[in-house]
Amino acid sequence: MKKIPVIAVVGPTASGKTSLSIEIAKHFGGQVVSADSMQIYEKMNIATAKPTLEEMQGIPHHLIGFQPISQKFSVAEYVNLANSCIEKIHNEGDIPVVAGGTGLYIDSLLQNIQFSKEESNEDIRKELTELFDEKGAEYMLGLLSEIDPETAERLHLKDKSRIIRALEIYKLTGKTMTEQKILSREEESPFDVLYIGINYRDRNVLYDRINLRVDIMLQNGLLEEAKDFYDTSSDTTACQAIGYKELAPYFKGEKELSECVEKLKQETRHYAKRQLTWFRKNENINWIYPDDYSSSKEMYDSVFSMVNEFLGG
Repeated sequence: MKKIPVIAVVGPTASGKTSLSIEIAKHFGGQVVSADSMQIYEKMNIATAKPTLEEMQGIPHHLIGFQPISQKFSVAEYVNLANSCIEKIHNEGDIPVVAGGTGLYIDSLLQNIQFSKEESNEDIRKELTELFDEKGAEYMLGLLSEIDPETAERLHLKDKSRIIRALEIYKLTGKTMTEQKILSREEESPFDVLYIGINYRDRNVLYDRINLRVDIMLQNGLLEEAKDFYDTSSDTTACQAIGYKELAPYFKGEKELSECVEKLKQETRHYAKRQLTWFRKNENINWIYPDDYSSSKEMYDSVFSMVNEFLGG
């Protein structure tokens, strides 16, 4: 069966993925499928940098703002929904453009990773969570490293839920997450993917963009949005999004706003570094550097040429 052509626009936060994906969709007759693990949630507009209607420029966007913040959402659920979106877009004669910075979503979707049917075990999860709270992240990541060094290397000390999940899967199945991923890739992907990564030669340019984005978010009402979430939804997964948790000490009266804003900028920069570490492992990504070009138009023309060749035009 002929594979569905998909354009994937990936990269760190604040790099310009949204604009590039929209320009590609406009030029080639496409629709955008978001691959952002926080943009899926309702209401979380400013902190997650959801594109506005004006920014979308009439291009249909999928999988943005549909999930209630009180409900859990898995990677497997994302893959099922995104597969349906891509098939529908393709059947309508348009080009699917997958855009986002959540590497786990992108890899799971486009590499056709098949998820284990093994459900979670509440008793095991509770036991591991209690051990995590008692011993700490470093200890738990060390345990994971002993049985599954590849997965442990990809995770950060702050990835509590993913560390616990990786240990839980091993306890449930006797197979590591790495072993399961190898087995899960045995079924070929139904997609023919052109990966386009966007980054900057000068890391300081990216960091300046991140800092500016945070300032603009604050001007656009981030503080009010975060306060509303802090007051009504502080126990949800969604509230762990960057942009909310860093402002919580201000709402509690523990820190000055300026200190929290600086922490937010710092955490966002750290997040960008983790995203780049993830994406650099994908050798199929064609990297585009805006600071190599004299104008946005010149960069877009270069990307359009690449896409045109991929689509056989």
